[in-house]
Amino acid sequence: MPCYPALALLLGSAMAAGGPWIRRGSLILLAVSACAAIACLAILIYVRHLPTPGDISGALSHHPGAYSLSLGHMEDLTLQSFAYLRFPLFLAAVAFLAGAIGNLLWTHHRAFLASAVMMVIFFHAARIAMVTFDPYLSSRPIADALLKSPQGKLIVDHHYFTFSSVFFYTNSNALLVNGRFHNLEYGSYAPGAPPIFITDEDLKTLWAASDRYYLVADRSMLLRFEKLMGTENLNVVIYSGGKMALTNHSFPGTLLPNMEN
Repeated sequence: MPCYPALALLLGSAMAAGGPWIRRGSLILLAVSACAAIACLAILIYVRHLPTPGDISGALSHHPGAYSLSLGHMEDLTLQSFAYLRFPLFLAAVAFLAGAIGNLLWTHHRAFLASAVMMVIFFHAARIAMVTFDPYLSSRPIADALLKSPQGKLIVDHHYFTFSSVFFYTNSNALLVNGRFHNLEYGSYAPGAPPIFITDEDLKTLWAASDRYYLVADRSMLLRFEKLMGTENLNVVIYSGGKMALTNHSFPGTLLPNMEN
């Protein structure tokens, strides 16, 4: 990715200089844009009547092994997930059609202008799509819900990095349930190390205390916590993007897990 600006400058220089291969490149861009527009329109037709309950996380697949790659989440997309992306997908189709038609009818600078318009519209479509993906890719909605809730102590399940944005947006420390592994294990047993690592049994004890606790975890872990603490002791603060925040003491706005909308 750091090479993209340099490639853009080289491409711009070549376009300014002109030459027969520039037109051939425009024709290739025309073919690619036309195929992309057809694909976008076909997907739009396929998903036009599909329901969109909740947020997009419920329609995505999961490939954690690919998330270390810059485009790793691309593998999570399914045809059903495009039902949540109808508007940005429509904008992308418009962008590709504009690029294809412009490169078909125009040459030289006008064709370059058509390609630039295509990119601007496509980037806008991508920005709108990122808003749709926000609950899945970010934990900020959970952090916002916690900031609006009564004061309490934060507990995060398993890995610190999964919910690192919760720490950032709430500006708070937290206990980690079964989180002593990988690089966090180094030094965690040293004298004077903060006692932030707890087990399931510790969590069960804290959950029964009079102090308020908030537990942030993946939604797939709900059954585990129901068995550990009891469904009647779990109060849902928010579900968002396949994640959840629970509290041990209810307040207006919370629900039991079996009472979710």
